[in-house]
Amino acid sequence: MLQVTNLNIALDDLILAKDMSFHLKPGKVNVIIGPNGTGKSTLLKTLFGDIQTESGEISFANQTLQRKQLSHWRKQFGYMPQDIRLDVELSALEVVLLGQLDSLGLRLDDSVIKEALSALDKIGLLHLADKQVNKLSGGQCQMILFAQALMRKPKILMLDEPVSALDLHFQHVLLDHLDAQTKEQNWVTIMVLHDLNLAAQYADNLLVLKDGKLVASGHPSDILTPSLVESVYKVKAEVTRDTAGVPFVRTIRKSRSVTTKSISPKEQTMNVKESVYQAS
Repeated sequence: MLQVTNLNIALDDLILAKDMSFHLKPGKVNVIIGPNGTGKSTLLKTLFGDIQTESGEISFANQTLQRKQLSHWRKQFGYMPQDIRLDVELSALEVVLLGQLDSLGLRLDDSVIKEALSALDKIGLLHLADKQVNKLSGGQCQMILFAQALMRKPKILMLDEPVSALDLHFQHVLLDHLDAQTKEQNWVTIMVLHDLNLAAQYADNLLVLKDGKLVASGHPSDILTPSLVESVYKVKAEVTRDTAGVPFVRTIRKSRSVTTKSISPKEQTMNVKESVYQAS
């Protein structure tokens, strides 16, 4: 279990976490949602050890995050940050193999290569194995980095907006595979998403952040309500449920009054004649 207790994070004068506490169980997909600038990505970076905490404790499997043991702590993670650029002359297969960087030697074992090829195959990109990643689309690179994260065989898998560059098909390919692997491998999976409906479909547990605070947590069907959406995002929304009971969020556009003036057929004719006269 990943345990966070009384976590406080501040960057300059900006408070990004204030007395935040939660615990995440293995085998569950945890999705972090909330407005821009509320500390979602910062929280992932802090769990990974990239950002120093003001106070509080982060622990997993009887180990506490400490700066002096950071490399050992990070070995437990598969981490896919937001907006990574793949401006390198490596093939897709080589990038996936880097997920096993700690155990790679001068000679690659055939079993490791087969595993990397299998990872590409499961996400539908086996045909790109020998293609240079700097010539691929942003969405294809995002999927390849996902396969690399899986190759690390993590105990904790963190993904920051992993579907931001993907079309509808590959959004579900990635998230379906992520969900299946989380439960099969008993990972603690933490993911940042902006799409509330994808979050509702794939989260076993939602963590809702606002102004550096955890304002709600729980299963989407229990906490995703119109009042929560309005409170957190400042927009009105309808929340319905599909046949499986999964919440569906539809935001309501703010009404605007438009004043229209009726024009009689006679006025329309006069306007047309005036336009023709001016044109000539």
